[in-house]
Amino acid sequence: MIGLAGVVLSLILLMYLAYRGINVLVLAPLLALLAVLAQGDLPLLGTYTQLFMGALGRYLIQFFPLFLLGAIFGKLMDDSGSARAIAHWIVGRVGAQRAILAVVLACGILTYGGVSLFVVAFAVFPIAASLFRESGTPKRLIPGAIALGSFTFTMTALPGTPAIQNAIPSPFFGTDAFAAPGLGSIAALVMFGVGMAWLNWRASAAQRAGEGYLAVAAPGGLRPGTAGAAQLGDVPREAPPPPGAEQPSGVPVSEGQAGPMPSMAVAFAPVVIVIAVNWLFLNYGVPLMDTAYLAEPKYGSTNIGAVRGIWSIIVALLVAIAFLLAATWRSIGDVKRSVNEGTMGSLLPIFNTASEVGYGATIASLPAFAIIKDAVLNVGGGNPVISLAVAVNVLAGITGSASGGMSIALQTLGPTYAELAQAAGINPQILHRVAALASGGFDSLPHNGAVITLLTITGLTHRDSYADIGMVSVVIPLLALVAVLVLFSLFGTF
Repeated sequence: MIGLAGVVLSLILLMYLAYRGINVLVLAPLLALLAVLAQGDLPLLGTYTQLFMGALGRYLIQFFPLFLLGAIFGKLMDDSGSARAIAHWIVGRVGAQRAILAVVLACGILTYGGVSLFVVAFAVFPIAASLFRESGTPKRLIPGAIALGSFTFTMTALPGTPAIQNAIPSPFFGTDAFAAPGLGSIAALVMFGVGMAWLNWRASAAQRAGEGYLAVAAPGGLRPGTAGAAQLGDVPREAPPPPGAEQPSGVPVSEGQAGPMPSMAVAFAPVVIVIAVNWLFLNYGVPLMDTAYLAEPKYGSTNIGAVRGIWSIIVALLVAIAFLLAATWRSIGDVKRSVNEGTMGSLLPIFNTASEVGYGATIASLPAFAIIKDAVLNVGGGNPVISLAVAVNVLAGITGSASGGMSIALQTLGPTYAELAQAAGINPQILHRVAALASGGFDSLPHNGAVITLLTITGLTHRDSYADIGMVSVVIPLLALVAVLVLFSLFGTF
């Protein structure tokens, strides 16, 4: 029991101290070793160098190209003006009177096209602030609108999305980014439709209460908005870091929003390229390749099913980056600087996630974890799909990270789920889609890094805006996951 108590204490401290702002690169190994100490007779140094660092290194080897290329692509989309061009185009078509819809669509298109959600938040926020001010929509709803467009249906549900959360399950289940496209699309519609209904209802309630852009509703009436009501202009209390600095995500902050923008054809092309090349490579490129060599020990003794999902996203991002460089060279200005900043911006996110994976691998090696494992596997009456949904959600909530929680769950239990699904005749595509969807539920609890960064960008607080962020990125995605589980039980995988 002492060993189990040590694991629980370690998990609680990880969640609490990460929320308090201590970097997970420091927390993860220390708290993993705290759990090891509680076991009583396990070697600390050996566990750290052989288990923790071994798992961390394997994650880096497997997913670093996706983080690197994704960060560079997002930086080039930002610096070329393409991200702003898409946002302005959507606003022009939807209209300022539909400010919430315009912001959600702008964020959704950009993130579905492979642009980092952090880059999207910085690119869209100035436009969102202008739209919300013009329409009289409370500023406190901006984080919810950005979260709905960036943290939800394009991250975990839409088939083909290049988000890392949609790539991580591939090696474990031999699937690709288009797994269970029908169920994923339905989940996306639930998130988008119910999320929009919630935000529109909140905006209408605020309008009826006489609340404007810079006033925040409070019990007993209206109070001055923390976003700057009765202050000078619209200056956030906690301003984003200066240009060139690192935000909490490790992604360099954009230097401004006033540069030239490319034509809409050029701006949209990279987004289309990422999705189209991903699909074309999977369905036509991979079948033409001789991949028998992958079975050799020097190539990891693997097979094409374990790597094709990652390969396709790598190729898609490379092609999109090449197009961006060729088409927007002059708009970008200093290409070397953009590529270098994108490269450096990829390092902190992947090392944070890899450290969480190392933590999970260490916990999974402890005798006490067998109790936790058995409890999780028994959830859902032995149904691996339901058990997987619970495991990923719980671990994503504990770590405050969708990719980190899912990676821990799959590193420790993925092979077991794959075996159970195979024995039960369950299509592995549903495992992929459920794992991705489940990662986007409890991950957005208040200590989530993306939530904290979004609130910093907008100059708001958890008290101002977390109720809406939590609704659109925690509660509604959980409803979508339940809908997928019900549909799967009735109609199978589609």
